[in-house]
Amino acid sequence: MIRAFTKGPFTGKHITVILVLFFAVVIAVNVLMARLASSTFGGLVVENSYVASQKFNGWLDEARKEGALGWQVEASRAADGRVAVRLTGSPPQGVELSGDAWHPLGRMPDQPLRFARQKDGSFLSDRALPAGRWRLRLEAIDGKAKWRTERDIS
Repeated sequence: MIRAFTKGPFTGKHITVILVLFFAVVIAVNVLMARLASSTFGGLVVENSYVASQKFNGWLDEARKEGALGWQVEASRAADGRVAVRLTGSPPQGVELSGDAWHPLGRMPDQPLRFARQKDGSFLSDRALPAGRWRLRLEAIDGKAKWRTERDIS
């Protein structure tokens, strides 16, 4: 007869309790992790992965062309909550800037942004963003040249 940390013999009841408790902990942890994962991820990466795979090389070519322009962006919040953007790296004077802000965890709806050029050459959005962390998708267009980027803003 086996004795293990009990005053009496180690019986089938003991192993049953141990197994039930073990699997209860495993199931509870899995449920908790699944709940946390599904509550923090919006779930959409691309609409159709096959179509995205067919367009991938084209996207790489566009990224190379955009990189060759040498443009850079600095984005910040103005005192009133609007987004202030400065393009550097010799973008032309006639460039138009547009974009949208999306909440990284998908908890708030996307905010479309239109930008107006300021006297100092920077751009200022037409609306203020709600407080919190946002991801900006910006697109600058000048005739044939198109440049896109993404930036975090708090």
